Amino acid sequence: MQFKHKQLDNGLRIIAEVNPGAQSAAVGFFVRTGSRDESAEINGVSHFLEHMLFKGTDTLSALEVNEAFDRLGAKFNAFTSEENTVYYAAVLPEQLEAVTELWAQLMRPTLRKDDFDMEKQVILEEIAMYLDMPEFLVFDRGREMFFKDHPCGQSVLGTVQSITDLTVEQMRDYFGRRYAPDNITVVCCGNVDFDRLCSCVQRHCGHWTAAQADRRHPAHRPAPKKVYDHKSGLFRQHLALYSPAVSIQDDRWYVAKLLSVIVGDSSGSRYFWSLVDPAIADTAMLELASMDQTGAFCSYVCCDPENAAQVEDILSRIFAELARDGIGAAELEAARNKVLSSVALNSEQPMGRLVSLGFNWVYRSEYISVLQDIEHIRSVTVEQVHDLLSQFRLGDYTLYALGPAKQ
Repeated sequence: MQFKHKQLDNGLRIIAEVNPGAQSAAVGFFVRTGSRDESAEINGVSHFLEHMLFKGTDTLSALEVNEAFDRLGAKFNAFTSEENTVYYAAVLPEQLEAVTELWAQLMRPTLRKDDFDMEKQVILEEIAMYLDMPEFLVFDRGREMFFKDHPCGQSVLGTVQSITDLTVEQMRDYFGRRYAPDNITVVCCGNVDFDRLCSCVQRHCGHWTAAQADRRHPAHRPAPKKVYDHKSGLFRQHLALYSPAVSIQDDRWYVAKLLSVIVGDSSGSRYFWSLVDPAIADTAMLELASMDQTGAFCSYVCCDPENAAQVEDILSRIFAELARDGIGAAELEAARNKVLSSVALNSEQPMGRLVSLGFNWVYRSEYISVLQDIEHIRSVTVEQVHDLLSQFRLGDYTLYALGPAKQ
């Protein structure tokens, strides 16, 4: 495999991991914008805008957009997070140029008011649906509590109020500021003719005007707190825990990733053996959420309300034991093998490599090959995990709990 990159005069970056032996190709337009880049007034506009791109352009209707993807046999989708909006597709190599051209057209949508008004109702329905999902609700409220005034605490979906009040003029203004070429990276993996890809992107995106989209990086100083809420219609207790972690630019990311697997993987972790295996909780997991210049360890536990106090006691015990005794070599090796397997399996398909490749470049302007990824994982030591535990204390957490309404 060979890595190639190029930057257009307007700042748009193109990167590719070329594998002539691959049977497919994947391409993504990575826009460096998300809920943390919004004001409270327009919270949710990034996710709303993701929907609107599929509504078409001056020359393509929404129906024609879907028909075009179908003709190309593309597996396509998009997602919005706190920091990025990503549009991607996997196709046969001979269709790569055509699907790249299609995405480039969609990156300049019409944003018609009729489409905006119709899709607003879809977004409000989506918010209502997620508000009925306690596992989503506790994560959203927990993140808001943990980050407080930091922009990463804003909801990706927005609120009923912010979406209801949002105008199409506000969306168009946000689009003009954030979907600038110098805030976009085109990422490609697989069987790629890089020169043809660059020519295609230059042809369709080279005339876009740069805007120098900025991003705030305020200091985050969390103050641990606990909130217990109740909601009618629930039968389980849902808990979300947040504590500080490394940023995505931190060289200790691999150490933190392995620690998260040791503590909160879905099987074989400390959470699993202490909570799930003895049937004290239905679900118990911990994930690493590393972001731009900040990060968090995020836990989610679902259990019988009668077990809620016991669950918190067990979590406190796990965190105290980690702070006091650290981890064992066998634990680290098991976690290492899990992560290595995941990296290897994802690398076998271009679509599996796309997001990792793209985010390494978006956040660090760095290419990390699969072999380098593997080497980084293999090099993590028990001592490095202990050093990390001494700096990022899992026991200093913010908790948001939601359970059945009290009778």
